[in-house]
Amino acid sequence: MGHRKHSAPRRGSLAYLPRARAKSIESRIRTWPEIDAKEPRLLGFAGFKAANIHLISIDDRERTPNFGKPLMSRATVIVTPPMRVIGIRAYEKSVYGLRSLFDIYADGLPKELARKVKIKPTEQSSLNDIKLDGVHEVRAIVAVTPRAAGLEQKKPFVFEVGVGGGKDVKARFEYLKNLLGKDVRINEVFKTGEYVDVSAITKGKGFEGPVTRWGIKRKQHKSRKSVRAVGTLGPISPATVMYTVPRAGQRGFHQRLEYNKRILMIASVDEQNITPKGGFMHFGILKGDYIVVRGSIAGAIKRLVKLRYAIRPKVKKVVEPKIVEVIA
Repeated sequence: MGHRKHSAPRRGSLAYLPRARAKSIESRIRTWPEIDAKEPRLLGFAGFKAANIHLISIDDRERTPNFGKPLMSRATVIVTPPMRVIGIRAYEKSVYGLRSLFDIYADGLPKELARKVKIKPTEQSSLNDIKLDGVHEVRAIVAVTPRAAGLEQKKPFVFEVGVGGGKDVKARFEYLKNLLGKDVRINEVFKTGEYVDVSAITKGKGFEGPVTRWGIKRKQHKSRKSVRAVGTLGPISPATVMYTVPRAGQRGFHQRLEYNKRILMIASVDEQNITPKGGFMHFGILKGDYIVVRGSIAGAIKRLVKLRYAIRPKVKKVVEPKIVEVIA
């Protein structure tokens, strides 16, 4: 028996605590980056995860052994139906952080929004009389309809999207006034080759033990009654189990944010249809606009995925990748 002779790093990261189920199937972006642009623009978009594919592209990373050579990469297809700007929300800065000042909603919105929220449109006369005294930030209230992506869900997703660029808050507010009640497409927000941050809710795995959940080591054969349980719950004093001890519990269905995922393609089904014969497994046939992001992203198929401008981008220069072949 005895204790271990050598020290070892702890198993599993404490940076993701609490490992509990997310409150909603829709992830929440709390921070929007500051961008240097002359004209105001939306800082985010949303879509639905469709499939994982492979594609061959020319490696454009300089100072790498494969520079200029064909490179096969795993990628993820995200269906991005048009995003409708249904309102504007203004914030003021207080000692407790940002506080909502007023909301403005568009007229003539689709009836599906009644399933989500009750909206009273703002009259045009009162819209022109709004003063921006004390307004620190403005954001767009947008709606994404799953039906537009070919999904069965009728209830739309409604959330906020930050606005960046422009001279000041007044320029951003005028930009949102012109977008009020209109649809925005993915190619009006992002460009091919840009890096984005991807936020989503991961796949749920249910109740798991500490070996799977935290990655602890299985104990020696017949050393104790249990093999997949943690070796000790802690010292005799204090007489409590610390939060740092790996325990069994929920695994998956957590909110996760991945930084710097490169957009390899932005296209429409009418321009370039990459749907295989019979449709993608568990999703079906692509409809409308879609993007292809290098690497894998969090979430199950058909789950809502939110995109935003990279808050800590790797490169400043945007280079459009050269796609040789798409293997769906």
